[in-house]
Amino acid sequence: MILYPAIDLKEGRCVRLVQGDMAQAKVFNDDPGAQGATFEAQGFSWLHVVDLDGAFAGAPRNAAAVDAILARVTIPVQLGGGIRDMKTLEAWLAKGIARVIIGTAAVRDPAFVREAARRHPGKIAVGIDAKDGRVAVEGWAQTSSMTAEELGRRFEDAGVAAIIYTDIARDGILKGLNVEMTLALAKAVQIPVIASGGLASIEDVHRLLQPDCALIAGAITGRALYDGRIDPQAALKAIAEAHRAGA
Repeated sequence: MILYPAIDLKEGRCVRLVQGDMAQAKVFNDDPGAQGATFEAQGFSWLHVVDLDGAFAGAPRNAAAVDAILARVTIPVQLGGGIRDMKTLEAWLAKGIARVIIGTAAVRDPAFVREAARRHPGKIAVGIDAKDGRVAVEGWAQTSSMTAEELGRRFEDAGVAAIIYTDIARDGILKGLNVEMTLALAKAVQIPVIASGGLASIEDVHRLLQPDCALIAGAITGRALYDGRIDPQAALKAIAEAHRAGA
């Protein structure tokens, strides 16, 4: 399992939202590049970055902040938010983004996801954000009629590298991941599933390392890291020990 520290960008700063509400944004760092460097120094092997303004606008809005992160880290970065056409996607890959996350466009334009995955194997992820079991789009501002499992199955044979599943109701409120729904999605598809939304403590990390969660490929943590509720060294040590035990 890979633990992904999250950098959510709003107006060039690192923030955390509560249940996707832009009005409830708390700033944790004014320097995204420095935050990325901190996460790398703590031992994380990936970064998860979201352009929140871009997700609502439908086009990148925090390019300078993302560039600052890329300039300061050597670990791979996955990026989502406002990536809805091939030109935007390929521009990010050209800048050094390791994996691009397609969210709203996965619902509205599945052919785009398939073509992107065909052109860029291993570099395309689908972001599935669910509210009450239904997929949300446009920066979580709208809810579709599609379920997370229906959307995941749509890309089963597309060559997508990962699905990032977020339970919006739990995002940013530190109530723990929705393990049940994440596992249901992981069992429904062959694509690796990364859990997101609500990871709050080292106990949540240990829960994901239990045998019944073996299908979950990773988890994203944000507010709990910024608040100090999760000690990076303790979390990464637990993951490394579990990997060694299962080797």
